[in-house]
Amino acid sequence: MSQSGVRLRGIVKSYAKSSPVIHGIDLDIEPGEFAVFVGPSGCGKTTLMRMIAGLEEISGGDLFIGENRVNDVEAAQRGVAMVFQSYALYPHKTVYDNMAFALKIAKTPKAEIDRRVREAANILQLTDYLERLPKALSGGQRQRVAIGRAIVRNPQVFLFDEPLSNLDAALRTKMRVELATLHRRLGATMIYVTHDQVEAMTLADKIVVLNKGRIEQVGSPMELYEKPATLFVAGFIGSPQMNFIGGEFAQRYQASTVGIRPEHLRLQADGALRGTLKHAERLGNETFAYLDVPSIGDITARMDGDVQAQPGSELVLGFAPEHVYTFDADGQRITR
Repeated sequence: MSQSGVRLRGIVKSYAKSSPVIHGIDLDIEPGEFAVFVGPSGCGKTTLMRMIAGLEEISGGDLFIGENRVNDVEAAQRGVAMVFQSYALYPHKTVYDNMAFALKIAKTPKAEIDRRVREAANILQLTDYLERLPKALSGGQRQRVAIGRAIVRNPQVFLFDEPLSNLDAALRTKMRVELATLHRRLGATMIYVTHDQVEAMTLADKIVVLNKGRIEQVGSPMELYEKPATLFVAGFIGSPQMNFIGGEFAQRYQASTVGIRPEHLRLQADGALRGTLKHAERLGNETFAYLDVPSIGDITARMDGDVQAQPGSELVLGFAPEHVYTFDADGQRITR
C-alpha cells in the first residue's frame, strides 16, 4: 500500500462575501499516520477534509500530498480515496461490481481489477458476499464495501468522513476495532473526521482538535487527555466531561477556572466538595454520580459500580492536587 504524508500551510477557506470559516491552518500528517479531526458541529473539520479531497476550493495557503502541491489538482488525480457517512453504494450492483466500478472507469485491466477486488474482500471479510446486492447486507457490511471500494484504488491517503455515524452503538464499537486493525494491516495514511471524541481517542495516532475554524491543539490521545492546552480541549476530551469550577473555589488556586475530571473524584470524609446526590447512573462496573454542590453547582463523579448512595443523600468528595487543572480568564491552561 502506497502512502504519503499531508502538509497544510496557512490553509484558508472563505465563501463569497463572508468571513473565513478556516483560518490559516498549519498541520503535518506523517506517512502512515492515523489522524483524526475532531470538534463540535460547525468547527470546520469536514470543510478541511473536503479541501484535502479536492471537493472544496482552497481560498489561501498551500496543500501538499507527499511532495506535490495539489491546490489546483483535480480530486481524481490527488491519490486520495474518500469513504462517506452514507456509504454511497450503487443499489443495483453487486458487492464485486461496486468495488470494481472506479477501476473499470479507469480502464484497469480485467485481471488486475479481479486481483484487487478479491484482495480487498479478503482483508475486509467480504469474500462470501461478493455476489450480493447492498440491500442484502447489514449496515456494517455496507460500510466495509465502501471501505473496500477505497482500498482497491490503492490511494496514497484514505479520507473518512464520519463513516460510523449511521451505525448503532454496538456496531460502531465493532467497526472501530475493524478500522484500527485495517490501519495496522495496510500501514496507510488515514484522515478521519468525527464529532465523537470516543472514536478519536480509540482510533488516532494524532488528534487534531478544531474550534471555529482554528486548531486548538494537536497531540496523541493521551497527551490531549493528560495535558489539555485550553479549557475547550479539556472539556471536549474525556467522557463524562471534565467538571469546571469558578468563583472562590478557583481563586484558591489563583485561577479563573479549575477543572477536575469525574474519574479523579473519590469519596473522602474530609474532602473539599460536599453535595447532594441528584441522580446515579448505575452501569454495572461503574456509577456516574451527579451532585449539586452549594455555591458551585453541578458536579459529576465517576465511581465504582457498587456505590450504594441514593438520591437525596449527602456525599463528600476529595481529589489529589495533581489532578487539578487550572485555566486563566482566556481559557488557557496555567501550567505550574
